[in-house]
Amino acid sequence: MSRLTVENTVLAREIIARYPRPKSALIPLLHLAQEQDGYVTNEAMAHLAELVGVTPAEVYGTATFYEMFKFEPTGKYLINICGTMSCALLGAEELMHRAEHRLGIKAGGTTPDGTFSLHHAECQAACTEAPCLQVNYRYRFRVTPDQLEALIDDLEAGSLDGEIPPHGTLAQVRQRIPADRGVGAVDPDDVDGPPPWMPAPEPTGGA
Repeated sequence: MSRLTVENTVLAREIIARYPRPKSALIPLLHLAQEQDGYVTNEAMAHLAELVGVTPAEVYGTATFYEMFKFEPTGKYLINICGTMSCALLGAEELMHRAEHRLGIKAGGTTPDGTFSLHHAECQAACTEAPCLQVNYRYRFRVTPDQLEALIDDLEAGSLDGEIPPHGTLAQVRQRIPADRGVGAVDPDDVDGPPPWMPAPEPTGGA
């Protein structure tokens, strides 16, 4: 478990500078922490609290609102199998049983080598494509048990590394905003007029 690395601390400060108030950057900072270690460590949350000027409890309170943030070691590949109505009717339970048998773990567990974690999931908003699942939040639709086996084979072989990065990686392209293209981070309390890009209102009233 660790705080942010020196490199990620520099990146964190860059992210914070995009926001009018430092604590507004908490969600992208939490993603950065999770990308670093595969989950959000207590030390990282304490470090983020220092960077944005809040308490670690406030960081934890924000993080726990969102399902994607994990607080204990998670496998390189997190398989979430949807079990809500459409998927349940079209074979989600069989998919879960096949996954548990193949990986040798129960839902909620992680393989001893740290490669796979297996979780139940609520609706993944793809009901017309049931049964569906996600690997590190990348979708697979209308999955059969045999296709699930093949997917696990491909993940183990590393043949999907270009498509599915390790757990915690939100995106494979890092956003960079050139200084001359940013809108500037202005605290709302310091705003005393309309944005400069907003046209002035037309005059009203009589002569």
